[in-house]
Amino acid sequence: MKTTISQVSQYVGQEVTIGAWLAGKRSSGKIAFLQLRDGTGFIQGVVVKAEVEEEVFKKAKSITQETSLYVTGIIREDERSPFGYEMGVTGIEVIHEAVDYPITPKEHGTEFLMDHRHLWLRSKRQHAVMKIRNEIIRATYEFFNKEGFVKVDPPILTGSAPEGTTELFHTKYFEENAYLSQSGQLYMEAAAMALGKVFSFGPTFRAEKSKTRRHLIEFWMIEPEMAFYEFEDNLKVQEDYVAFIIRNVLENCALELKVLGRDTSKLEKMQAPFPRITYDDALALLHKQGFTDIEWGDDFGAPHETAIAETYDKPVFITHYPTSLKPFYMQPHPEREDIVLCADLIAPEGYGEIIGGSERIHDAELLKSRIEEHGLEISTYQWYDDLRQYGSVPHSGFGLGLERTVAWLSGVEHVRETIPFPRLLNRLYP
Repeated sequence: MKTTISQVSQYVGQEVTIGAWLAGKRSSGKIAFLQLRDGTGFIQGVVVKAEVEEEVFKKAKSITQETSLYVTGIIREDERSPFGYEMGVTGIEVIHEAVDYPITPKEHGTEFLMDHRHLWLRSKRQHAVMKIRNEIIRATYEFFNKEGFVKVDPPILTGSAPEGTTELFHTKYFEENAYLSQSGQLYMEAAAMALGKVFSFGPTFRAEKSKTRRHLIEFWMIEPEMAFYEFEDNLKVQEDYVAFIIRNVLENCALELKVLGRDTSKLEKMQAPFPRITYDDALALLHKQGFTDIEWGDDFGAPHETAIAETYDKPVFITHYPTSLKPFYMQPHPEREDIVLCADLIAPEGYGEIIGGSERIHDAELLKSRIEEHGLEISTYQWYDDLRQYGSVPHSGFGLGLERTVAWLSGVEHVRETIPFPRLLNRLYP
């Protein structure tokens, strides 16, 4: 019976065959322990010299790291194993022998591991991070489908910048200028006017020359937009969504979190509702904590966000930022023109902003004036203005950065480990 490691619980006491790679091994004179992986998980294969043919034990002693195999054996429960099962090996068939695998059990530097990212992904730690990433994606689709959202795919090549910044990757689109998308938001607003509640999930690009542990050049965003949703409605969806993915990661990735040494007691506290603090109050809090150099109208950096987050044991919304700090499309506060109806959701433990969202401007004249104030060409955004001309409604949305969320939930320090092949300021290989 051929099966996978993830399915061995169904075959306790039975002999099965698994296609696997040798992740590592140790042996004595009479017994060999094979660490096997097949993509679905890791399991230990135990080869006892007295219980197998001489050729089988000889293979067990000589096979090299990352050699591919068909391993046959009896599945048994094992309380000492984090996985809960092991295999009593009865047969080994070598498919392809790996020679001089470069990533050995010794310590390797980060640059070496990044140069060998295509192989580093095979390690138990990286496997665990990718499984958590996959669970967040799976839970994302479940949440939005359950809530009646429609998946819409915005274009990756655009003719303008959603946030009016210069941090764009430029390319030629035949005779026109084009840019790699930094957000699908504007297109999702158009989709919301057609379909009510929509979400996108796709790659975005920022030509930002940053080397911090929170930044990638190419990253993935989940971007919902909702017609007839105002500021408070928007925050409620964000809370429910984040709480949902945390719950699913805890339930479905317990083994992976254990492999990574994640303190899950912290994640178990992350239930909605989440605390809120206005920009004004956050600024006062920072001044009390000794950040005297920051003034009203300044944006918060990583140290500021961390200091604010440490005041709480849950993610915290920082709301109502100054208008001058935010993109042109954000709805102003009804009683204060100097602030907008927006919020950033800051993750605890120093992981920073994972969500940025706002109510969007729905008045055509106000939108036009904001476009002009930001020095943008109104003709470029004519289609976006059309959304306000033909049946405009209050609407809101947000964007969640997948990689920062993966880093937070898995507890890894740097976002480069949270995407299969990271694109960094000085890295385009492999």
